[in-house]
Amino acid sequence: MEGTALVARGSSRSSANEDLSGRQKVAVLCLALGSDLAAQITQRLGTDEVDAISFEIARMESISPQVVETVLDEWLTRILVADSLAAGGLDIAREILEKAFGSRKAQQVLERIQGQLHTIGLQRLRNVDPRQMATLLRGEHPQSIALILAHLEPQHTAAILKDLEPGLASEAIYRMAKMEKVQPELLNLVERSLSQDTDLTITSGLSTSGGPAAVAGILNLVPSTLERALLETVTERDATLTETIRNLMFVFEDIGSLDARALQRLLRDVDVKQLALALKAASGDLKTKLTGAMSQRAVQALNDEIELLGPARLRDVEAAQAAIVAIVRTLEDAGEIVIGGGEDDVVL
Repeated sequence: MEGTALVARGSSRSSANEDLSGRQKVAVLCLALGSDLAAQITQRLGTDEVDAISFEIARMESISPQVVETVLDEWLTRILVADSLAAGGLDIAREILEKAFGSRKAQQVLERIQGQLHTIGLQRLRNVDPRQMATLLRGEHPQSIALILAHLEPQHTAAILKDLEPGLASEAIYRMAKMEKVQPELLNLVERSLSQDTDLTITSGLSTSGGPAAVAGILNLVPSTLERALLETVTERDATLTETIRNLMFVFEDIGSLDARALQRLLRDVDVKQLALALKAASGDLKTKLTGAMSQRAVQALNDEIELLGPARLRDVEAAQAAIVAIVRTLEDAGEIVIGGGEDDVVL
């Protein structure tokens, strides 16, 4: 490859980077950083590697700013990923950049790379079909599964949990509930490891962190039978943690705790057929509370629908209940209803 071919100004950043070999990238980096810093890098290499890099430097006629920026971005990304596993990576990158380009330019470069890392963490995995994702995760360590599930959308995670073995799902949920902040660089590392050499089916675009609140939000979206099974296993490990999760959850029966105005607002968005199906496994108290918020005509329509319904599969009933709970959550997020207000809470 001729030196001028490395720096074709009409090429894109990504294609320019892909055209470079590993040695050529190191050569570009050394030229960009200057002789003093390049010496610090190459002194860690073997004689053959230094000779090869020196050869690449000698044959490069010129380097476009586009190529330099692309190589620099890749180098920084690797350092920042390593920083999630061993302290000092970010500090080392900052020190080198400041010596090479000055503090202002160094800060700009670091901010750009860190922003990119925040954006792309687990991005591919967020769009994988849930069933395929469950298959992909079955051979992974529960901690890795917890890390991934904690940073997917709740609906996506709930769908994946349905297809995981109960024991593995329970272990992942427990670890997810105990999880604290995770650096985005580590997410990139997990994504690369998990998706490497794997043909992932990308669906339409579907992040949350771990902790009890995240787990509660996910369990609100899974069938009640699966919810109970998962929480029972967590209880065996940490009963206090389970209680914390339960206190953060909102399940179908909790609809009865909504005030009359909130119930009326909810019922406007719920299809009568869906409500009839959901009520097949509801308590008498909840049915009374719901019908009390409905007009006589609406109650009659609901009763007629229940009579026409006949026997129904439990999973269909649970799916209808989960769908209504999702509507409740949507209305709460929009500020149209209030969930969990106590007697002393005042809504203005």
